[in-house]
Amino acid sequence: MIFQPLGLLNLAPDPSVIRFTGWWRKTVAAAPKEVRKGINSLIILVAWELWKHRNSCVFDNQRPNIQDVLWSVNTEGSIWCMAGACKLQELLSRSLTLGA
Repeated sequence: MIFQPLGLLNLAPDPSVIRFTGWWRKTVAAAPKEVRKGINSLIILVAWELWKHRNSCVFDNQRPNIQDVLWSVNTEGSIWCMAGACKLQELLSRSLTLGA
């Protein structure tokens, strides 16, 4: 859901992946060099939003909802870009180019 609009579906984790850190390392190594910093930022952003959503479910009895997570990633990603995450912005702008 995250990598597909960016034209990077081949970087999405396989369901058999056991260790997040191993997948992360392989993903960054497999990504084209010009998008690696953006990929790192995107992975951190998604992991952060998943963690916050998980905490809301555990501690605030919120129901798990992937749409909420995707909305949060989009909203927070925009804020990160405004704050200067230029490589993330370059990566996310690919979805606009690819979708056109």
